[in-house]
Amino acid sequence: MIHVDALPNDAPGATKIIQQYAADTRKEKGAVRIEVYAQIDRPNHFSMVEVWQDQNAFDAHEAAAHTKQFREQIQPTLGSPFDERLHKMLE
Repeated sequence: MIHVDALPNDAPGATKIIQQYAADTRKEKGAVRIEVYAQIDRPNHFSMVEVWQDQNAFDAHEAAAHTKQFREQIQPTLGSPFDERLHKMLE
């Protein structure tokens, strides 16, 4: 789960960066699902849910050039620190 809070004036640019990141991520081997949400009453607040086939797929994603590029591009738009929280499914 990733939370991105962009500065209000940067919301349109952040939206484009996030949409490109999601499109690139969906093409990766081992990507099961990626969903991107914008908060209804605060369109500069985004949540992304990523599901990976396994730890190796996630590690490869973290090392991918487009992931690094996304983090560099999104950084100037942030109104709060980048917030990535790793979860596992409870069985």
